[in-house]
Amino acid sequence: MENNIKFKRMIYLAILVSLGLALHIIEGFIPNPFVGIAPGAKLGLANIIGLITLVLLGVKSALTVNVMRSFLGGLATGAVTSMMYSMAGAILSTLAMWFVYRYFKKYFSLVGVSVFGALFHNIAQLIVAAIIINNIRIFIYLPILMLASIFTGIFIGLTSYFTLKKISIKLIHP
Repeated sequence: MENNIKFKRMIYLAILVSLGLALHIIEGFIPNPFVGIAPGAKLGLANIIGLITLVLLGVKSALTVNVMRSFLGGLATGAVTSMMYSMAGAILSTLAMWFVYRYFKKYFSLVGVSVFGALFHNIAQLIVAAIIINNIRIFIYLPILMLASIFTGIFIGLTSYFTLKKISIKLIHP
C-alpha cells in the first residue's frame, strides 16, 4: 500500500512538472505586456502549477515541481542563463507562498498567497541580477516590479483557485 501511494505521488509530480513546463514554454510565445515598463516581467503562467502543487501536495513537492520546471524550461528554450533567475525566483517565491499559506491562511486567500509569491519571485530575480551585474542600483526597478506583481499575482491566484475548485483529487501531504 505504501509503495502504491509513493508511486501515485511520483506520477502526479511528473504530470505537474510537465504541465508547468508546457505553460513555461507557451508563455515564451506570448508578447510581453510589460516590455516598455519592466523588461523581463512576465505573467508567470507556470506559477499556477506551483501554487496548485503547494496546496495539494505541500512545500517539498512544490519546490520539486518549480525547480524541475525552471531547470527543464531553461534547457528546453535554450535560455540557460535565465535559468538562474527562474530558479532563484521559483525557490524564494515557493517558500514565501508556503509561509503565508501555512501561517496566515485565515488572513490571506489563495490570491493573497499568490501575490506574495509574485513579489518574492521578483525580489529573488533582482538579487540575482544585482549579483551578476555587480550593481545594487538594479533595485530601482523594484517598485515597478512590485506593481506588476500585484496584477500577475491576482491573475495566477484566481486561476489557481478556480482550477483547484474543479479538481477532484484530494491528496494528503506530509
